[in-house]
Amino acid sequence: MNRFFEFFERDWFDPLIEVGSSYAAQIDGLILTVLIIVGIWFLAAEYIFLHFILKFRAKPGRRGEYIDGKNKRHKRWITIPHLCVLAFDVLIIVVSFRVWYNIKMDLPEDPDAVIRVVGQQWAWTFQHPGADGELDTPDDIFTVDELHVENEKTYHFELQATDVLHSFSVPVWRIKQDAIPGRTITGWFQPTRTGTYDVQCAEICGFGHGVMAAHVMVEDAETHAAWVAANTPAAQ
Repeated sequence: MNRFFEFFERDWFDPLIEVGSSYAAQIDGLILTVLIIVGIWFLAAEYIFLHFILKFRAKPGRRGEYIDGKNKRHKRWITIPHLCVLAFDVLIIVVSFRVWYNIKMDLPEDPDAVIRVVGQQWAWTFQHPGADGELDTPDDIFTVDELHVENEKTYHFELQATDVLHSFSVPVWRIKQDAIPGRTITGWFQPTRTGTYDVQCAEICGFGHGVMAAHVMVEDAETHAAWVAANTPAAQ
């Protein structure tokens, strides 16, 4: 069964679209699956539609026929496609639920680090663990519009909003999660490619929504360790 799902989890868009997280390929594969299924049915329906228009167009001497839909031969043009559509719907639902479960419900245990992401008008505040690797301790590192993570490490993030609804979006990771005032939403990601990538707010949140941009720096182990060491607050 797992080998069956591998087809839908392969990233067919790479390298046209950058893939930067462990589950980005699953989302891309799901989108491509829906695109192919819907595209095939669209082309088939349009072909049959045009074929019938040409075949049964008005001609001199031909009288129109009244079709009541009771003829079994006529019914097959409805029932067979209907059953096929239902079968493909089930396939899409199964693949979609698998992707949803892996990303939203099956939170990896024992992450390498936990970070906090706070959205406010109109900036992102990121709280990183300091040298002790623990969040909410005196050596936490706070940054605005700049997130630093280590490549190939698994992170949990605690997403919050201080004022209005925001949406934490990192396109290269295929993350888009609403941030709701008064709630803490936990998610996860595992970067798979180093570099600097965009972070954006994907929910209209007021006058400055268009400038609520940030960046995530995905670093190798040595570079990230040096950044943590250089930015960890000195002990009081």
